[in-house]
Amino acid sequence: MSGSHTHPLYLEGASPVHRLPPEVKILAAFVGVFAVVATPREAVWAFAGYLVILAVVWRIAGITMRWLAPRMLIEVPFVVLAVLLPFAEAGDHVTVLGLSLSEPGLWAAWNILVKGSLGVLVSLTLAATTPVRSLPAGLSRLHLPGIVVTVVTLMLRYVNLLAGEIERMRIARISRGDDPRTLHQVGATARGVGGVFLRSYERGERVHLAMLSRGFTGTVPLHAPAARRREWATALAPALSAVAIAVAAWMV
Repeated sequence: MSGSHTHPLYLEGASPVHRLPPEVKILAAFVGVFAVVATPREAVWAFAGYLVILAVVWRIAGITMRWLAPRMLIEVPFVVLAVLLPFAEAGDHVTVLGLSLSEPGLWAAWNILVKGSLGVLVSLTLAATTPVRSLPAGLSRLHLPGIVVTVVTLMLRYVNLLAGEIERMRIARISRGDDPRTLHQVGATARGVGGVFLRSYERGERVHLAMLSRGFTGTVPLHAPAARRREWATALAPALSAVAIAVAAWMV
């Protein structure tokens, strides 16, 4: 994939975090998220520790809160769920600002909100420092099944193309007097979705045949050298710090 196929979440930079091989950053992100999820919700101090670790990584990578904040909107559905839980859960109730709220619901809301937010922040950090074209090679070096890496590679390569095709179909329908907001156009919308699916399937077959004719063997070719021990140690240091915090949270 050419350099022009960068995803909108990638933040151009030349920091030490950007220069790390993709496989070490993918594994570090996975371990970090696992540590966050495994942390008991009552250990509030532990989540503050995770945020400090992320802040250090952001400082090194040149990622600002101004860049992160609008991209955090992806977790709005989880925030809505968290807000409703204190009103819907049973159990002991406490009064907060004149409202009677369920104590188990408050803890559940906190659990969803803090872990979801940290998970999104870790994912955004990985996306901001890793070019999309290097992700398949990183997954391949982590010994994921070849078919999974191939699917991810094609998805990353053609997702923008399919999005553009859907947008062109939408504009063509509107220019012909269609109003997709009205209920009687549901059938036309469904036919449009089916058409995109068929085109995608046919395109996938053609791409696969083209790949086979060029000697594709089912694995993504790796051109970059494997990560060195120093790079593994550098990338995993924040993740292992998160694991240490999670272990301490269970022991306290």
